[in-house]
Amino acid sequence: MNALLTIFAAASLTNVFPQIVPKQHYSFAGSNALAAQIQQGAPADVFAAANTSIPLQLYDQGLVEKPVLFTRNELTVIVPKSNPAHIHSVADLGKPGVKLVVAAPGVPVGDYTRTVLHAMKLDSVLQNVVSNETDVREVLAKVALGEADAGFVYVTDARTVRGKVATIGIRWSAQPRVTYAVAVVRASSHRAAARAFVKALLGKAAQAKLRAAGFLPAR
Repeated sequence: MNALLTIFAAASLTNVFPQIVPKQHYSFAGSNALAAQIQQGAPADVFAAANTSIPLQLYDQGLVEKPVLFTRNELTVIVPKSNPAHIHSVADLGKPGVKLVVAAPGVPVGDYTRTVLHAMKLDSVLQNVVSNETDVREVLAKVALGEADAGFVYVTDARTVRGKVATIGIRWSAQPRVTYAVAVVRASSHRAAARAFVKALLGKAAQAKLRAAGFLPAR
C-alpha cells in the first residue's frame, strides 16, 4: 500500500484508524456527511461508516464497491465526572431541567440513540435535547467540557476521555446492532491500494488494535 490514500471514516474511528494504518490522509466526520461528500464527487479512496445502511446506499448508487463488515460497537450514556444533574440511569435523562445532547437524526449514532430510547419506551427523553450534533465527537466534547448534563456516545468514544466523564450502561436488550462497514470508492485512482487497506482492516493486527480500543468483533 504505497499510495497515500484519502480515507473518509466515521468520527468514532478518529483515534484508532491512524494507529492501524498511519500516514494516510484521514477525514473523520458523521458517516452521513461523508457519504454526501462522496455523492457530490469529493475525492476519496475508502469509506468507513458506523453503520451498514449508508455504505449499502452508496453501493446501490454505484459509487462504492461492495461494503465489508469490519467491527461492531455499543452505545453508552455519558455524564460529566461531577454529574451535576445526578443522573444514574437512562430514565433519569427525562428529569425536568436535564440538558441532553445527542447526534442528529441521519447520523448513525443519532439514529442508534433514538432506537435505544424507543426500545426502552423513553421517547419522551428527547424533550430534554438541547442540541443535535453532526457527529459523535461533538456530543462527547460537550459532555466532557461540562456544557451538557448527558449524551449518548459509543463505548469506544467514552474511553478516549477517561477521567472527564462517567458512563451509565444501557441494558443489553435495548442495545441496537451497531455494525461498521467499509468500502472502496469506485472513483478512486488508487483502487488496488484501497482494497489493500480494506484487507488490512480485516487482518489480525488491525482487529487486535480495534479490540484494544474497545471495538467488538464483527459477526
